Amino acid sequence: MSELNKIALKILSNGKGILAADESNGTMTKRLESVNIQSSPENRLIFRETLFAADSMKDCIGGVILYDETINQTSNYRKTIPAMISDTGAVTGIKVDTGAKDLANSLEEKVTEGLDGLRERLKRYYELGARFTKWRGVYSISDKYPSKLAINSNAHALARYSALVQECGMVPIVEPEVLMDGEHLAEDCLTKTSDVIQKCFEELIVHKIDLTGTILKPNMILAGNKSKNKISNEEVSSKTLECLKKSVPSEVPGIAFLSGGQSEIEATENLNLINKNNNTNFIMTYSYGRALQQSALKFWSKDIKDIKGTQNIFNHRAKMNTLAAQGKWSRELENK
Repeated sequence: MSELNKIALKILSNGKGILAADESNGTMTKRLESVNIQSSPENRLIFRETLFAADSMKDCIGGVILYDETINQTSNYRKTIPAMISDTGAVTGIKVDTGAKDLANSLEEKVTEGLDGLRERLKRYYELGARFTKWRGVYSISDKYPSKLAINSNAHALARYSALVQECGMVPIVEPEVLMDGEHLAEDCLTKTSDVIQKCFEELIVHKIDLTGTILKPNMILAGNKSKNKISNEEVSSKTLECLKKSVPSEVPGIAFLSGGQSEIEATENLNLINKNNNTNFIMTYSYGRALQQSALKFWSKDIKDIKGTQNIFNHRAKMNTLAAQGKWSRELENK
């Protein structure tokens, strides 16, 4: 078992999932302003460290993805943020892409940037305590998209990123997100997501990536958010499993789904059904941002000094998702 494989399994095993706390300052500002909290470095830190100090970190969270600002901060508990995370038994991760920009010659699509200077940045993040990383490619669905150009460009970037990350002794999370924005059918999502993931792994193999030391972070297979033809949770589960079975090499240890605009309950329920029906060797867990934090953020915004109350809300959500990652969640447990 390689060192990278050990790190990946530490993050994903025993129903544990990933807390995606890697919102950029711009995104975090929108989230905080939506609940009437001023977005300052201090307030962003207070909210995040409230979650990192919660009891469920030990039992439910195997890894935390941070943003550059946060990995460099020292908490009000007088520990660096990476030390605070590793004290819970979780692994510190870091988002290393610099965002999706317009793709030349297909301006309605995006390609993710951030490869320039990445090797040096990775060394610094490793010294700060990071042992895994994240890079997100985004793809939109329509009759024309995603184009071959977008699929190939993003797969190539994800593979080059992964090679640099593994060279530095860290596990890359490969996140090709096919967005749920639009009127498309679930069937379109299935076809296009399969194309995207297959191309990503083709490129990873060309770039000699150790697949046993990678984590895939895909979207679930859903109908578009404006589609009149929504599908049942059971169909989400079966189509998602169909996609992954035909697209992901068996060496990959695990898959950590993004929530991609689903509500907290939808993200949990769909993950639970995927695991109930999971007849693969892949660990299937969660890497959620909003779907782990939204209720806690709303509660916290009413009184940012009520640390315990905020942590209780977060603990419940984390526990529900860890049950779902083992196929053990139910509505009765949700409403207890």
